Amino acid sequence: MLSIFDGLREVTLASVMVRLFLAVLCGGLIGLEREYKRRPAGFRTHILICLGAAMTTMTSQYLYLNLHFYTDMTRMGAQVVAGIGFIGAGTIIVTGRQRVKGLTTAAGLWAAAIAGLALGGGFYEGGLCVTVFVLAAELVFSRLEYWLLEKSPEINLYLEYSSRETIDRVLDLCHERGVKALHMEIARHTSGDKHNACAIFTLRLHKKCKIEMLLPVVAAADGVVSVKEL
Repeated sequence: MLSIFDGLREVTLASVMVRLFLAVLCGGLIGLEREYKRRPAGFRTHILICLGAAMTTMTSQYLYLNLHFYTDMTRMGAQVVAGIGFIGAGTIIVTGRQRVKGLTTAAGLWAAAIAGLALGGGFYEGGLCVTVFVLAAELVFSRLEYWLLEKSPEINLYLEYSSRETIDRVLDLCHERGVKALHMEIARHTSGDKHNACAIFTLRLHKKCKIEMLLPVVAAADGVVSVKEL
Protein backbone atom coordinates (compact mmCIF):
# COMPACT_ATOMS: atom_id res chain seq x y z
CA MET A 1 0.00 0.00 0.00
CA LEU A 2 1.11 3.56 -0.67
CA SER A 3 2.10 5.46 2.45
CA ILE A 4 0.84 8.73 0.98
CA PHE A 5 -2.73 7.60 1.69
CA ASP A 6 -2.13 6.40 5.26
CA GLY A 7 -3.51 9.58 6.82
CA LEU A 8 -6.68 9.32 4.72
CA ARG A 9 -7.82 5.82 5.68
CA GLU A 10 -10.00 7.03 8.56
CA VAL A 11 -13.35 8.70 7.99
CA THR A 12 -12.55 12.38 8.43
CA LEU A 13 -13.58 15.53 6.60
CA ALA A 14 -10.31 15.55 4.65
CA SER A 15 -10.59 11.89 3.69
CA VAL A 16 -14.25 12.32 2.67
CA MET A 17 -13.35 15.22 0.37
CA VAL A 18 -10.44 13.30 -1.16
CA ARG A 19 -12.56 10.20 -1.74
CA LEU A 20 -15.37 12.15 -3.37
CA PHE A 21 -12.89 14.09 -5.52
CA LEU A 22 -11.23 10.89 -6.71
CA ALA A 23 -14.66 9.37 -7.42
CA VAL A 24 -15.54 12.35 -9.61
CA LEU A 25 -12.13 12.16 -11.30
CA CYS A 26 -12.17 8.42 -11.97
CA GLY A 27 -15.81 8.31 -13.03
CA GLY A 28 -15.28 11.33 -15.27
CA LEU A 29 -12.25 9.80 -16.98
CA ILE A 30 -14.18 6.63 -17.82
CA GLY A 31 -17.20 8.65 -18.91
CA LEU A 32 -15.19 10.93 -21.19
CA GLU A 33 -14.24 8.02 -23.43
CA ARG A 34 -17.90 6.94 -23.66
CA GLU A 35 -19.02 10.52 -24.30
CA TYR A 36 -16.45 10.91 -27.08
CA LYS A 37 -17.94 7.86 -28.81
CA ARG A 38 -21.50 9.16 -28.26
CA ARG A 39 -22.62 6.24 -26.14
CA PRO A 40 -25.91 6.34 -24.15
CA ALA A 41 -24.19 6.76 -20.76
CA GLY A 42 -21.47 9.36 -20.91
CA PHE A 43 -19.51 11.82 -18.81
CA ARG A 44 -22.05 12.88 -16.19
CA THR A 45 -23.64 9.44 -15.84
CA HIS A 46 -20.34 7.77 -14.95
CA ILE A 47 -19.50 10.56 -12.49
CA LEU A 48 -22.84 10.23 -10.71
CA ILE A 49 -22.59 6.44 -10.46
CA CYS A 50 -19.02 6.47 -9.17
CA LEU A 51 -19.83 9.29 -6.77
CA GLY A 52 -22.95 7.56 -5.46
CA ALA A 53 -21.11 4.28 -4.96
CA ALA A 54 -18.34 6.05 -3.04
CA MET A 55 -20.88 7.79 -0.83
CA THR A 56 -22.59 4.46 -0.17
CA THR A 57 -19.41 2.92 1.20
CA MET A 58 -18.62 5.95 3.33
CA THR A 59 -22.16 5.97 4.73
CA SER A 60 -21.77 2.34 5.76
CA GLN A 61 -18.47 3.14 7.46
CA TYR A 62 -19.94 6.17 9.21
CA LEU A 63 -22.92 4.26 10.56
CA TYR A 64 -20.66 1.53 11.90
CA LEU A 65 -17.69 3.52 13.21
CA ASN A 66 -19.26 6.79 14.33
CA LEU A 67 -22.87 6.00 15.20
CA HIS A 68 -22.05 2.43 16.32
CA PHE A 69 -24.86 0.82 14.37
CA TYR A 70 -23.54 -2.71 14.42
CA THR A 71 -24.83 -3.91 11.09
CA ASP A 72 -23.18 -5.54 8.11
CA MET A 73 -21.00 -2.81 6.57
CA THR A 74 -20.96 -4.55 3.19
CA ARG A 75 -24.74 -4.73 2.81
CA MET A 76 -25.19 -1.30 1.23
CA GLY A 77 -22.28 -1.88 -1.14
CA ALA A 78 -23.72 -5.22 -2.19
CA GLN A 79 -26.96 -3.49 -3.15
CA VAL A 80 -25.01 -1.08 -5.34
CA VAL A 81 -23.33 -3.96 -7.18
CA ALA A 82 -26.69 -5.63 -7.78
CA GLY A 83 -28.67 -2.46 -8.47
CA ILE A 84 -26.27 -1.07 -11.05
CA GLY A 85 -27.50 -3.83 -13.35
CA PHE A 86 -30.78 -1.97 -13.86
CA ILE A 87 -28.97 1.12 -15.12
CA GLY A 88 -26.59 -0.95 -17.23
CA ALA A 89 -29.48 -2.85 -18.81
CA GLY A 90 -30.97 0.46 -19.92
CA THR A 91 -27.93 1.14 -22.10
CA ILE A 92 -28.19 -2.21 -23.94
CA ILE A 93 -30.35 -2.16 -27.04
CA VAL A 94 -31.03 -4.51 -29.94
CA THR A 95 -31.22 -2.60 -33.21
CA GLY A 96 -33.59 -3.33 -36.05
CA ARG A 97 -30.78 -5.22 -37.72
CA GLN A 98 -30.44 -7.54 -34.73
CA ARG A 99 -27.22 -5.93 -33.49
CA VAL A 100 -26.63 -5.71 -29.76
CA LYS A 101 -25.20 -2.35 -28.70
CA GLY A 102 -24.30 -0.95 -25.30
CA LEU A 103 -22.64 -3.95 -23.64
CA THR A 104 -19.31 -2.15 -23.20
CA THR A 105 -21.05 0.90 -21.78
CA ALA A 106 -22.99 -1.26 -19.30
CA ALA A 107 -19.79 -3.00 -18.22
CA GLY A 108 -18.08 0.39 -17.84
CA LEU A 109 -20.90 1.61 -15.60
CA TRP A 110 -20.53 -1.48 -13.43
CA ALA A 111 -16.74 -0.99 -13.23
CA ALA A 112 -17.23 2.69 -12.35
CA ALA A 113 -19.50 1.67 -9.49
CA ILE A 114 -16.90 -0.79 -8.21
CA ALA A 115 -14.21 1.91 -8.41
CA GLY A 116 -16.48 4.20 -6.41
CA LEU A 117 -17.00 1.56 -3.74
CA ALA A 118 -13.24 1.05 -3.48
CA LEU A 119 -12.53 4.79 -3.24
CA GLY A 120 -15.33 5.31 -0.75
CA GLY A 121 -13.84 2.59 1.43
CA GLY A 122 -10.41 4.20 1.42
CA PHE A 123 -8.90 1.66 -0.95
CA TYR A 124 -7.38 4.42 -3.06
CA GLU A 125 -4.85 2.21 -4.84
CA GLY A 126 -7.54 -0.21 -6.02
CA GLY A 127 -9.90 2.51 -7.21
CA LEU A 128 -7.18 4.31 -9.17
CA CYS A 129 -5.77 1.11 -10.66
CA VAL A 130 -9.16 -0.16 -11.83
CA THR A 131 -9.77 3.22 -13.50
CA VAL A 132 -6.50 2.96 -15.41
CA PHE A 133 -7.27 -0.60 -16.53
CA VAL A 134 -10.83 0.28 -17.58
CA LEU A 135 -9.48 3.14 -19.69
CA ALA A 136 -6.87 0.79 -21.17
CA ALA A 137 -9.60 -1.70 -22.07
CA GLU A 138 -11.76 0.96 -23.73
CA LEU A 139 -9.01 2.94 -25.49
CA VAL A 140 -6.14 0.54 -26.20
CA PHE A 141 -7.68 -2.92 -26.23
CA SER A 142 -10.51 -1.71 -28.48
CA ARG A 143 -7.98 -1.27 -31.29
CA LEU A 144 -6.88 -4.87 -30.82
CA GLU A 145 -10.53 -5.95 -30.92
CA TYR A 146 -11.14 -4.09 -34.19
CA TRP A 147 -8.01 -5.65 -35.67
CA LEU A 148 -9.20 -9.13 -34.72
CA LEU A 149 -12.61 -8.45 -36.24
CA GLU A 150 -10.96 -7.43 -39.51
CA LYS A 151 -9.00 -10.69 -39.53
CA SER A 152 -11.99 -12.82 -38.55
CA PRO A 153 -13.03 -15.31 -41.27
CA GLU A 154 -16.71 -15.13 -40.22
CA ILE A 155 -18.87 -12.11 -41.03
CA ASN A 156 -22.53 -11.18 -40.70
CA LEU A 157 -24.34 -9.61 -43.63
CA TYR A 158 -27.62 -7.73 -43.42
CA LEU A 159 -29.52 -8.11 -46.68
CA GLU A 160 -32.73 -6.46 -47.83
CA TYR A 161 -34.30 -8.05 -50.89
CA SER A 162 -37.49 -7.79 -52.94
CA SER A 163 -38.07 -11.31 -54.28
CA ARG A 164 -37.85 -14.86 -53.03
CA GLU A 165 -35.37 -15.80 -55.75
CA THR A 166 -32.84 -13.26 -54.45
CA ILE A 167 -31.78 -15.51 -51.58
CA ASP A 168 -30.90 -18.29 -54.02
CA ARG A 169 -28.92 -15.87 -56.19
CA VAL A 170 -26.93 -14.62 -53.21
CA LEU A 171 -26.19 -18.15 -52.03
CA ASP A 172 -25.06 -19.12 -55.53
CA LEU A 173 -22.74 -16.09 -55.68
CA CYS A 174 -21.21 -17.06 -52.36
CA HIS A 175 -20.79 -20.67 -53.46
CA GLU A 176 -19.06 -19.61 -56.68
CA ARG A 177 -16.48 -17.68 -54.64
CA GLY A 178 -15.90 -20.42 -52.11
CA VAL A 179 -17.76 -18.61 -49.33
CA LYS A 180 -19.64 -20.92 -46.98
CA ALA A 181 -23.00 -19.89 -45.54
CA LEU A 182 -23.09 -20.99 -41.90
CA HIS A 183 -26.44 -19.55 -40.86
CA MET A 184 -29.32 -17.57 -42.31
CA GLU A 185 -32.16 -15.83 -40.49
CA ILE A 186 -35.18 -14.07 -41.97
CA ALA A 187 -35.67 -11.06 -39.74
CA ARG A 188 -39.05 -9.88 -41.05
CA HIS A 189 -41.33 -10.29 -44.00
CA THR A 190 -44.67 -9.09 -45.28
CA SER A 191 -47.41 -11.19 -46.82
CA GLY A 192 -49.14 -10.35 -50.07
CA ASP A 193 -48.21 -10.12 -53.73
CA LYS A 194 -44.94 -8.34 -53.03
CA HIS A 195 -42.32 -10.01 -50.91
CA ASN A 196 -40.06 -7.48 -49.25
CA ALA A 197 -37.89 -8.96 -46.53
CA CYS A 198 -34.52 -8.77 -44.85
CA ALA A 199 -32.18 -11.57 -43.91
CA ILE A 200 -29.02 -11.94 -41.85
CA PHE A 201 -26.30 -14.23 -43.18
CA THR A 202 -23.37 -15.65 -41.26
CA LEU A 203 -20.66 -16.37 -43.81
CA ARG A 204 -17.20 -17.89 -43.57
CA LEU A 205 -14.70 -16.30 -45.91
CA HIS A 206 -11.40 -17.69 -47.11
CA LYS A 207 -8.10 -15.86 -47.37
CA LYS A 208 -8.50 -14.91 -51.04
CA CYS A 209 -12.01 -13.47 -50.58
CA LYS A 210 -12.31 -10.28 -48.56
CA ILE A 211 -15.48 -8.58 -47.43
CA GLU A 212 -14.61 -5.56 -49.61
CA MET A 213 -14.69 -7.86 -52.64
CA LEU A 214 -17.88 -9.68 -51.71
CA LEU A 215 -20.14 -6.74 -50.85
CA PRO A 216 -20.22 -5.11 -54.35
CA VAL A 217 -20.96 -8.47 -55.96
CA VAL A 218 -23.87 -9.19 -53.65
CA ALA A 219 -25.18 -5.62 -53.93
CA ALA A 220 -25.26 -5.96 -57.74
CA ALA A 221 -27.38 -9.13 -57.68
CA ASP A 222 -30.93 -8.89 -59.00
CA GLY A 223 -33.48 -8.25 -56.27
CA VAL A 224 -31.02 -6.95 -53.67
CA VAL A 225 -32.22 -3.68 -52.19
CA SER A 226 -29.27 -3.12 -49.86
CA VAL A 227 -26.54 -5.09 -48.15
CA LYS A 228 -24.30 -4.13 -45.24
CA GLU A 229 -21.89 -5.85 -42.90
CA LEU A 230 -23.03 -6.10 -39.28
